[in-house]
Amino acid sequence: MVDPTLTRRRLLGTAAGAGAATLAGCPLFSPGADGTPTAVGPERARRLAAQFAPTLYFDEREQWFPTDPRPYTSQRDGETVVTGFDALDGYHDRFTGDLPPDPTVFYNAVEYRESPLAVVQFWFYSVFDQFTTNFHWHDWEVLHVFVDTADDSPQLYVASSHSRRVPNNEFLDPDPETRPRILAELGSHSSALSLNDEADRFQRLPEGNTFADITNRAVESLGDVAAIPLAYGLPRDEGSRLPYLLPEYEDAPLYDHPDLPTVERADFVPDDLVVRSFEAFAGSATDLPARETGLVFDHAARESGDADIGYDLVPTTDIEHITDFTGPQLSFEFAVPEAAEDAVSGHISTTGAPWGQPRYANPAADITEPNHRDTLADRYDAIGEAAPVNTVVATVSAAVPDPDAPDGDGVTTQQSGLEAVALLESAPEAVPTFGGVVAVTDVPAGDHRLTVNRAGAAPHSEGVSVADGDGPTVAGVAGEIPMVARDRARKIEVDPGDADSDLTAFAVEDDFGGRLYDAPLDGPDAVYVHEGGAYTAEVRDAADEVGAVRVNPDPTASGRVSIDSPDTGKASLATFLADIAAETRDQVADSEAAEDATGRENSVDGLTQALGAVVGAADRAAEEARTGNRATTDRQLELVASRLERVRTRLDEASDALSEPLSTAARKRLDQAERRTSQAREAQSL
Repeated sequence: MVDPTLTRRRLLGTAAGAGAATLAGCPLFSPGADGTPTAVGPERARRLAAQFAPTLYFDEREQWFPTDPRPYTSQRDGETVVTGFDALDGYHDRFTGDLPPDPTVFYNAVEYRESPLAVVQFWFYSVFDQFTTNFHWHDWEVLHVFVDTADDSPQLYVASSHSRRVPNNEFLDPDPETRPRILAELGSHSSALSLNDEADRFQRLPEGNTFADITNRAVESLGDVAAIPLAYGLPRDEGSRLPYLLPEYEDAPLYDHPDLPTVERADFVPDDLVVRSFEAFAGSATDLPARETGLVFDHAARESGDADIGYDLVPTTDIEHITDFTGPQLSFEFAVPEAAEDAVSGHISTTGAPWGQPRYANPAADITEPNHRDTLADRYDAIGEAAPVNTVVATVSAAVPDPDAPDGDGVTTQQSGLEAVALLESAPEAVPTFGGVVAVTDVPAGDHRLTVNRAGAAPHSEGVSVADGDGPTVAGVAGEIPMVARDRARKIEVDPGDADSDLTAFAVEDDFGGRLYDAPLDGPDAVYVHEGGAYTAEVRDAADEVGAVRVNPDPTASGRVSIDSPDTGKASLATFLADIAAETRDQVADSEAAEDATGRENSVDGLTQALGAVVGAADRAAEEARTGNRATTDRQLELVASRLERVRTRLDEASDALSEPLSTAARKRLDQAERRTSQAREAQSL
């Protein structure tokens, strides 16, 4: 099925070097004013760096390790830069055997004049980032260690999740006797913390007497999963699966580019984790390998030999002469409505130099957990109190046929073994889910469109309205976004038609799965549903009047269902009542139970006739409403209501003669018919 309004995007751009002034890692919200950081003296900075130098654990499939960018510098217009082509090709040319070139971690230390508080930063540079749909030249990640200068005790660890749309990993009051440990995500190098008993495993929740690798007040009183602190995790370490894609440039695999003569296919994420495209993926989640630890980096290993690789500690002042990290924009795949193409095309680029980022001068700018900021603000005058952070949250599930429904007449939702990737098209930056939870932070107040992609699934896109200071904005229906396998997906489109339409909302519900989609409507909209469901599409207008349309996708036919110029009011709802009653009548009449249940035919016939009576009364109500006859319309709707009561009686009598799935489906539809009848009788518009 080819959908002309939704295509696989391979967006190319011109040179996309973000420069040293990039906003990567800079929160968009404005916390209370922090104190003035100043540089720590060289000797003391070196001592702090050696004291807290982290141990780094990498995935066994990792290709790009922390290194020194200086071998790859060049001159451009009198400035020192590092180009993506030079860094990637030079790195792999110098990578010999199992030893990555120039293992290096850079450090920077500042202290606040107003308080006994210092921060030592550890910056990790990799020549490339390949993470699912998101990849770019160069990659700078950071660990901040906040230290009380009275006794050099650590107060807070903040490990970079790289994207300003994803909460960082943070740990309050770490054990002063334990060095920080970093678990780097494969390809992206985004940093999770590990302070639990298993050094190379991320633990999101406390278990038994152990603690989680994310600490704040929410964890201390954890009541349910909803209270889990938002933080970057490791999907493959946490039991989920996330397929990767290969980067392309000018419609060809990056490793085939003539400016990368030493780079081969084997220098990227291996085939066992890579899919040809999200659209084409049809494999099993269990086919994708989980995370396993490969190389371990440790500064002390240069002397002790306890880790695989010992790294150099180098002050960032030695490389601050590099003004830019550049590279052309790479192509990527993200299924979005055509109108969003320009907005989305800019979210994959280089990350720029650390010394151009606000968090370099003021590490407190990188604290993304409000509880942590408030705790430090209580301890130190230099840290301002937290400001409200606008966040969009939802869980992403999978829509599948409901086993209790008649074949093709109902869906349910379940957890998916595959993680998804989301972005807000108004501020596009790819955000992965963790355990099926999507959380996009630092969202400006206003109207946005949230789009979610998952390998092998049809994309989901909906409007969300975000207000300042009202807590998290919950997307989906009650926080759930059900996605559909692409080969089982059917598209329901709604087009208000008239540019002056007063329709304000569009929703879709399934007889068994309930409400699956409910979002603001401002012009045409669409949602993908599972072919094995029986649906009601609902619209609302500015006066809160309701209209409904019955939708039954044909599993044997591909394509879409279009709802053009839908109406609200009595005529729309009466037409719906006639349709759902006729659908149920026909299924009851054609059921195997009606043919074979000897001695029970009368009860089934009675139910069929009662449903037929509803069809007749609803058809007459719709006709009278369309002619403008309100009084007669209302009388017919009263008749519909009384005949639905008769249907309920007949359904009770016939239940033993019907299959259990059909009996259950008939009751669910009857409940909805009674609800829609009440809406029709209360409607002011015809």
